[in-house]
Amino acid sequence: MTATAAPSDRTVSPRNMHGGRPAGRRRRRGRPVRWVILAAAVAVALVMLAPLALLVLNAFKTGGDYSAHGPLALPTTWSLQSFQDYLDRVDFLRALWNSVVISTLVALLGTVVSLLSAYAIGIGRVRGSTALLAVFLLATMLPQEALIYPLFYGAQATGTFNTVWSVIIVFTVLQAAFGTYLLSSVISTLPPSLLEAAALDGAGRWRILWSVVYPVMRPTLSVLMVFFFVWTWNEFYIPLILLSDQSVQTVPIALATLQGQNSIDVTSLNAGSLLSLLPTLVFFIIFQRTLSRGVTVGSVK
Repeated sequence: MTATAAPSDRTVSPRNMHGGRPAGRRRRRGRPVRWVILAAAVAVALVMLAPLALLVLNAFKTGGDYSAHGPLALPTTWSLQSFQDYLDRVDFLRALWNSVVISTLVALLGTVVSLLSAYAIGIGRVRGSTALLAVFLLATMLPQEALIYPLFYGAQATGTFNTVWSVIIVFTVLQAAFGTYLLSSVISTLPPSLLEAAALDGAGRWRILWSVVYPVMRPTLSVLMVFFFVWTWNEFYIPLILLSDQSVQTVPIALATLQGQNSIDVTSLNAGSLLSLLPTLVFFIIFQRTLSRGVTVGSVK
C-alpha cells in the first residue's frame, strides 16, 4: 500500500504579505485615486483648450455678430468672411513662405552649430570651457531689447537689412547658444571607453563625431530642432525691426498689421491667428513621435 500525502498546512491565502490585505481590496481602494487623477487631467486639458476654442468660435463670426453677442457666444451663422478679410488685407502666402524658410533654416543651422561647438567643448576639452558655457548661458538670458540696436546697425552695415538672412543669422546664433549649453553637458557624459575604442580603431575627430557621437545624440538633436523651429516661428520683436519691408515679413508681423492705432478687427485677427496656428500644429503632429522618442530615450538606456 502506498501512503497518501497529508494535505499541507500551508494553504495559499488570498491575502498578500502587505499587512494581510487582499489584493482585490487594495485595487478597489486605488480606483478612487485614479479617477481623481483622471478628472484633474481632464480639467487641466479643458483649461488649456479653452483659448483655442474661443479662437475658433470668434474666427467664424462676422464683425456684427461679435459686437452683438460678445466673444463667448456661439456664432449665429458660421461665416468665412473674417478669413476673406484677412487674406485681402495681408499677403498671407508670402508671410507663410518667409516664416517657413526662416524657421527651417534656423532649426537646421542652429542644430548643426550647436553640435559642433558642444562637441569641441564636451569632448575636445577646450580650455576655459566652463567660462564659455557661462557666456552661452548669459546669452540666452539677455532680453532682446538689449540687443536690438547692435543688431539693427549690424544688419545695415552688412547689407542684410530687410532680408531674411538678417533674421536667420541672428536667430541661428541665439538658438545655438542655448543648444551648445544643453548639448555640451550631454556629450560630456558619454562613456570615455566608447570614444577610446573608436580612436584605437583609427577614427579621427570628424569620424568619431559623425560615426559615434551623432548616432547617440540623434534623438536629442531631433527634439532640439523641433524646439528651434517653433521658437523661431513665434518670434516677433527682432523680425519686426529687421524686416520692415512687407515682402519679407513673417506671419506674426503680418498679424500685427491688423491692429490699428485706435481700433482692431477682432474677428479678422482671430481668423489670421487660426491660419497662423495651423502650420505649427501640423508640424507638431508630424514630429510628435520624434519628440516623445527624444524625451524618453534617456530613461530607457
